[in-house]
Amino acid sequence: MRNFCSWCNDAILKIIVVIALLMFVLFVIFVAGISNNFQTVVTNSEALSTKKIQWGIKRGKNHEQPDLGAENIRIINEFNGMAMGNAESKKIYLTFDLGYEAGYTEKILDVLKENKVPATFFITGQYVKTSGDIIKRMIDEGHIVGNHTKNHKSMPECSNEVIKEEVMSLHKDLYEQFNYEMKYIRPPKGEYSEASVAYTNTLGYTTVMWSFAYDDWEEDKQGREDYGKKKILDNLHSGEIMLLHATSKDNCNILDEMIKEIKNQGYEFKSIDEFER
Repeated sequence: MRNFCSWCNDAILKIIVVIALLMFVLFVIFVAGISNNFQTVVTNSEALSTKKIQWGIKRGKNHEQPDLGAENIRIINEFNGMAMGNAESKKIYLTFDLGYEAGYTEKILDVLKENKVPATFFITGQYVKTSGDIIKRMIDEGHIVGNHTKNHKSMPECSNEVIKEEVMSLHKDLYEQFNYEMKYIRPPKGEYSEASVAYTNTLGYTTVMWSFAYDDWEEDKQGREDYGKKKILDNLHSGEIMLLHATSKDNCNILDEMIKEIKNQGYEFKSIDEFER
């Protein structure tokens, strides 16, 4: 009996040792896994490029979608941004950049209301300071107000701390004044980097670029309405994110005619909230 008990004790001891060894091995594997995951996160974060990229487009022919560039598309898609929609769907997403009020936005809003067209207005901090009544009208009439940063700085040239201040201070101003949460951002000057897009994504923002724009922003180049019409109509394409500047007198004057003609050609205007990939 004593020998049997001694054998049992030895067996139990061996089992305990085996279990302890197994637990130790599992612990080592677990710690190694955490360490590896941490290193992967750090590596991926460090691997994000800070190279400044200027958004550019190679226009298509016969209303085909333009070439946005492989690198542009990769970065925007990787962070769930928007640049151009579904090629099989004749949808147009109308957007305006608006750094300051030039006296045309009220008329633009009148035209949009008359034609039942939704739009997105990307505004700066300066616009909030000077044109709160117009922003309120945008919101009340169902348009989207987007973030164009407080001071229109080039994001790739800014630290993450500066980017956060540029984006979130404007976000806070809109929320406090209008109880409105912005969620879309357009990088100032069309300048961005992989790292800047990734970072604004962590702030809760979706980057919205464009697949059509033209040189409509220069005040000394107004009075070219036929030129503007031709540029807009010649480059219509499915899934188009159209960028116009609301500071352009020409855009203000031709917008009603352009909207009607675009609809006549079978296109439908949609909000970027309804964006089709």
